[in-house]
Amino acid sequence: MKNVETIIVESRTVPCDGDGGALGHPKVYLEIPHDESEITCPYCSRRFVLDAAKKTAVGH
Repeated sequence: MKNVETIIVESRTVPCDGDGGALGHPKVYLEIPHDESEITCPYCSRRFVLDAAKKTAVGH
């Protein structure tokens, strides 16, 4: 079983292209819903978790 990478992000819109190399996948932009704090890439299963300090940022 492959370990799933978790990446802490500061924005609700995150790009993912797998590893970015030949073994990656097409670049996709994922949007973390405003009522959630994370999203998983449908291609590579990387988890993108919104930084706790950014969850309450005004205007984001």
